Amino acid sequence: MSHVSPESRVPPRQGPRIIAVANQKGGVGKTTTAVNLATALAACGESVLVIDLDPQGNASTGLGVAPGDRTIGSYCVLVLHTPPLDAVRSTNIPNLSIMAAEPDLAGAEVELVNLDRREYRLADALMPLQGAERSFGFILVDCPPSLGMLTLNALVAAAAILVPLQCEYYALEGISGLMRTVEAVRRTLNPRLQLQGIVLTMFDRRNALSNLIADDARGYFRDAVYETVIPRNVRITEAPSHGKPVLLYDFRSPGSQAYVRLAAELLRRERAMKPADTAAVEASA
Repeated sequence: MSHVSPESRVPPRQGPRIIAVANQKGGVGKTTTAVNLATALAACGESVLVIDLDPQGNASTGLGVAPGDRTIGSYCVLVLHTPPLDAVRSTNIPNLSIMAAEPDLAGAEVELVNLDRREYRLADALMPLQGAERSFGFILVDCPPSLGMLTLNALVAAAAILVPLQCEYYALEGISGLMRTVEAVRRTLNPRLQLQGIVLTMFDRRNALSNLIADDARGYFRDAVYETVIPRNVRITEAPSHGKPVLLYDFRSPGSQAYVRLAAELLRRERAMKPADTAAVEASA
C-alpha cells in the first residue's frame, strides 16, 4: 500500500454513492446480495450501476450477460484506461446497468502490481462519472472473495463497504480480518471509507446456529447489522441459472421480499446518515 497522504490523493466524492460489497470468505451470498440489492434499488427508482470486479463473473451472469458478450468491461477500465461509460451496458431491468467482468480480469491481480497508482485505478477511472450526463445514484462493486488488489481497488474507490455475513460457523472469524483491512485502507489510502453495514445471509430461523450467529453479530457490531436478514431460499439459488435476479425470477418468494426490504432499509440509512452517525457506526466495528 502507498504511504502518500491519502487526503492529497483521493478527491472529495460527489455524485454516485459507491458501495463495495465485500467479504474475503467465499460462498457468503456476496454476489447474490450485490445483484439483488441493485435490482431492488433500481425498482425503487434509483439509477444503479453494478461493477463486476470478480473474475468469476457471477454478477455478470446473474444479470444476463453471457460470457461471450463480455468484451469490454472492468478489466479494460482498470488496466487499459478504457473510459468507464464505454464499458457500461444496460440490462433488461430499468434503471440498472452493469460493467461486466471479462475473462482477462483473472490476470489483473498480477498486472496491477506493476502499474502506476495501482490501488487507485478504479477510483481514478470512475472520476468521469462524477457529474456525467449519464449519472448513477448508486454504484455497487461486487468484489472477489479475497483481499487482493481488486478488492483493494474497490475499497479505495468506495465511500462505504457492505458486508454479507453468512449465518454459519466460522463466519464471524473472517469478519475480523476484513475489518482490519478496512481500517488499514481508511488510515493509509481512503480516509472516507465507512462501514455501511453488515447483512446476515442464508438465515434459517429454525436453525439454532443461525440465531446464535445473528445474536453474536448484533452483540458485537450492534447497529451496523441490518435489521433485514436474507433467508435461505431455493428461489435465490435457482435464479442465476436463468440469468435473472431473484426479484425477476420469483418476485413473491421470501428471498425477493427480503431484498426489497433490504433496499428500503439501505435507503433509510443513507438518508439518515450524518457525520456523527458515521463515526458511531465505525466505532461499533
